[in-house]
Amino acid sequence: MTDIFEDLKWRGLIHQTTADDTLPGWLSSGSRTVYAGFDPTAESLHVGSLLPLMILRRFQKAGHKPIAIAGGATGMIGDPSGKSAERNLQSQEQLEKNLAGIEIQMRHVLDFECGDNSAILVNNNDWMSQFSYIEFLRDVGKNFPVNVMLAKESVKSRLTSEAGLSYTEFSYMLLQAYDFVHLNREYGCELQIGGSDQWGNVTAGIDLGRRMLGIQLYGMTCPLLTKADGSKMGKTESGAIWLSSERTSPYEFFQYWLNVADEDTGKCLRFLTELSHDEILELDRSREEAPQDRESQKRLAKELTLLIHGESGLLAAQQATDMFFTVLSGGEIRDLTDAQLGQVFCDVPNCEMAFSALDDEGLGLIDALVMSGLMKSNGDARRSITQGGIYVNNRRAEDFNYRLTRKDLASESVIVLRSGKKKYALLRFK
Repeated sequence: MTDIFEDLKWRGLIHQTTADDTLPGWLSSGSRTVYAGFDPTAESLHVGSLLPLMILRRFQKAGHKPIAIAGGATGMIGDPSGKSAERNLQSQEQLEKNLAGIEIQMRHVLDFECGDNSAILVNNNDWMSQFSYIEFLRDVGKNFPVNVMLAKESVKSRLTSEAGLSYTEFSYMLLQAYDFVHLNREYGCELQIGGSDQWGNVTAGIDLGRRMLGIQLYGMTCPLLTKADGSKMGKTESGAIWLSSERTSPYEFFQYWLNVADEDTGKCLRFLTELSHDEILELDRSREEAPQDRESQKRLAKELTLLIHGESGLLAAQQATDMFFTVLSGGEIRDLTDAQLGQVFCDVPNCEMAFSALDDEGLGLIDALVMSGLMKSNGDARRSITQGGIYVNNRRAEDFNYRLTRKDLASESVIVLRSGKKKYALLRFK
């Protein structure tokens, strides 16, 4: 078996552990069952969830058995850890949709059909829904000293905040702690992993296992996925980077990692890829000696896109990236698909019109420029064309009387207009 503890330590993935003296030896002495929880707050996991998911994958590759909990029960309440205000409660219908979505992504990362250490995906609502309120208080709640709960950082920080802490959120710790007890009973699970903000919940589960079952359980947390400036990774101006291709296209996903800052790339390679120590050290050297080549970022983008979106997603992202550089260099845009253009020009203004506008005499270029919003008036459009500042599919327009027809389509239904060096608009035809 691979020494998982030493590998995690080298990668900087161990923030805190319980039983510091015995945990490394315990892990190396046999196959263990380990779990991490994922609250279904959306129909997709985001980049922040990728870190604990990848740690489960590392454990599985090292010969251990991973369990992923999709928190159908805990997701109905919301974890107060690291939150300044209470989350909006979700309906059962929405939670079920979210659970179905994140299961697909978990199956990209974990192997559910590999023999004895096959991954298991469970929903804690399956056992929590069996409790009545009285039964839960009697069987679980009586094992929780309130003074211990109040001492947890996730609770203390909210009690002193303006938002306060509801009884519902205060109870979250009991639910997550009982998950650990249930998984130990059903699957022999003895180790819980989570982000550093989960330390209070992790230790609560260990304490509950001792009180209810008289057993030793273990916990390990990893650092949160943050940039060098302390801000969360996986956030952009347009929102979060999701693992679902419907929310974040393979191209956008690929581009995010391709544009990671040098000071953050080494951490990402260690935290999120399965590259060997030697490969990572070699990429570290490449950033120092030839940062302009961005070999580290290229490898990071390739590894993560392949893992999450597969070979077809990686190929589509690479093709779209090549096209993007063609666009930047002024190369003519042609013979592409609507999907490819949509990925590259995802933030560009769109103007929709009927295909019939391209028939017969076609659509006047000046009219198209005004309708697309690139030009404010016909006069502005005429001057810009005369001065050589207007492009159709990156091909300079030289005649202000030019009329657009179907032969000007760059894809099945799109024409790309450009003003100056960087201002684009799409004409979409239906």
